[in-house]
Amino acid sequence: MTGHARLGYKDGMSEEKIVEVVNEALAAAGIEDTVTAAGEFEPRGHSGAGFAGGLIGGDIGDAIGSAAGGIATVGGYMAGTWAHDAATGLPERMVVGVSETTVYGFAGNRAHPKALVFRVPREGLEAKVHQRVNVRVLELTDTESGSRIELEGMRLPITHSKDVIGELT
Repeated sequence: MTGHARLGYKDGMSEEKIVEVVNEALAAAGIEDTVTAAGEFEPRGHSGAGFAGGLIGGDIGDAIGSAAGGIATVGGYMAGTWAHDAATGLPERMVVGVSETTVYGFAGNRAHPKALVFRVPREGLEAKVHQRVNVRVLELTDTESGSRIELEGMRLPITHSKDVIGELT
């Protein structure tokens, strides 16, 4: 089993399949709408927090001994992402779906969306994208209230985050 399979990714999940899975999640939640694009995201800063945690963990592990360095790096990465995600109030992994009128965010991965985390109307919603080395940052801002949801989508095609970004920008 590959690392991606252990994390809940299904290799080769098509754009059409992820849209179908999100539409099924909408129906299960009693929402009568149809998304046309869907992709997997994490809270903004997730990967950076993991990188920083891994560096700190690796330094601590190296001070203890070489075998501990690798273990502490992984532990530091995980601790960094968990702490960051908890501070954002958003789940570690989300599936975002876009319909003609609404943007939906579900906790879970792209193969298994779970509880609805957010539901925002597209009218009055401004979407901005910031390109980073390994992620695309998507900012969704309500132009009236200034309320903002900040997400990052990995550049890996299997997450389909680019499809959501393309639909919103």
